[in-house]
Amino acid sequence: MACDATLGRLEACKENAGGLKALYFVNYDGTLLSGATVSGQEITALAGATQTYKYELKSDTNTYDEVNENSRDKGTSFWAQTGTIALKVQDKAAQAELKIISYGRPHVIVEDYNGNFRLAGAEHGCEVAVSTAIGGAMGDFTGYNITFEGKERSMAHFILSSIMDNASHFVVNEGT
Repeated sequence: MACDATLGRLEACKENAGGLKALYFVNYDGTLLSGATVSGQEITALAGATQTYKYELKSDTNTYDEVNENSRDKGTSFWAQTGTIALKVQDKAAQAELKIISYGRPHVIVEDYNGNFRLAGAEHGCEVAVSTAIGGAMGDFTGYNITFEGKERSMAHFILSSIMDNASHFVVNEGT
């Protein structure tokens, strides 16, 4: 049967670091995975160059989680992919761009501090919500809070790190 366990797992070494290093937004057009080479749970190549928009992250409050939701009664299983991001400082250019992103349903690539890249919203894209925050005290957070959510049939694919740096696969726009 296809849903029977096939592998165990030993206790992992304590060599990982928590935290998110960057987010990459990719405009949704429904074709990102159609020409991709996927080996196991990892994307190892794309058919052409894909424009990405990088957002650097430097905060301990940024998170990404995937939760498997199952219903025996309905016979369904899917993965809810959720990110909560804080972007410091407000300005007109960022506000205009975040508004556009929230109107679409982009794919979101999450980069962690272990060198892993994961693609959320691979098939259906992600819903993105943006809110502004201005703290009351001089040292309080002022910026944008972003949440994104994808609902997919499988967990987010890993992306081979070497293709993230290869312009024939991803063209990274880093901003100013």
